[in-house]
Amino acid sequence: MQLDYDLELPRVVGEIKELGKDGTAKVCLQLPDGLKMNALQIVKELQTLTKKENLEAEFYIWTGSNFGGCDYPWYLKDLKFDLLVNFGHAVFRKWTDRRE
Repeated sequence: MQLDYDLELPRVVGEIKELGKDGTAKVCLQLPDGLKMNALQIVKELQTLTKKENLEAEFYIWTGSNFGGCDYPWYLKDLKFDLLVNFGHAVFRKWTDRRE
């Protein structure tokens, strides 16, 4: 099945690579309701792309609400995700919290 959207999945892989993580990166995907039905297809494509780059990543699908970049599930940081990818309609700036 081909998606009719450009989800910039290679860019997601680039962000995983930038993490410079030793071991497996823990990545949460936050999808709007219209894309949730394609979540497994998106994960499979990301797995293929990360494997080509010799990267290890576990992908988790956020099934809660996603009304845009302002609907960030703050408590996910307690689950120690290395990366949260919010798929939406507009460009959203990359934010990094280096405080640990």
